[in-house]
Amino acid sequence: MIRIVIADDHAIVRAGLKQMFAIMPEMEVVAEAVDGDSALGILRVTRCDILLLDINMPGFSGPDLITRMKSHWPDLPILVLSMHDTAQVALRALKAGADGYVTKDSEPEVLLAAIRKIAAGGRFISSEVAQKMALMATSSGALSPHSTLSDREFDVFNCLVKGLGVNDIAKQLSISNKTVSTHKARLLEKMQMTGVAELTRYAMDNSLLD
Repeated sequence: MIRIVIADDHAIVRAGLKQMFAIMPEMEVVAEAVDGDSALGILRVTRCDILLLDINMPGFSGPDLITRMKSHWPDLPILVLSMHDTAQVALRALKAGADGYVTKDSEPEVLLAAIRKIAAGGRFISSEVAQKMALMATSSGALSPHSTLSDREFDVFNCLVKGLGVNDIAKQLSISNKTVSTHKARLLEKMQMTGVAELTRYAMDNSLLD
């Protein structure tokens, strides 16, 4: 039996996943989390064979959450299930320690295959994302602007394009307002943009918004 913990802030997504796993005789959902903090709490008391993780949840999330989980449970198989199909987002998750990456628009058979492979100790990347990663690795062109950001700068970028203000970002990422402002200034400079409106247009054009 493959024991699954689902961490996703959308109730409809969790319900759909549970319905799909219910008809799989070798799979069982043992717990659900709605954000990073609750996921960490569940993992402390629940035995599982794989964590199915959305990296864009309220509060503590993203590559930092994966890194913390792997520091506590280095053998925990983590499969990211994300809205984002960009190579840069997938690479950040994999570098942080994720064992696989599948997009939410994948066919159910792809997700099930990923779960089986990762629970057995393997790694899995959906074919569309893998192709984009390969193209990025072999491209001789310049890097996309957001790929030059550090993980923390990318976290701040994601919050900004979702419409969060400095105070809200500081609270969500557990950093000071001053640090948020510093990261904001640096990411704007790196991306050669002038403000949040321009960042938001960029995020929409590059499928970086949920």
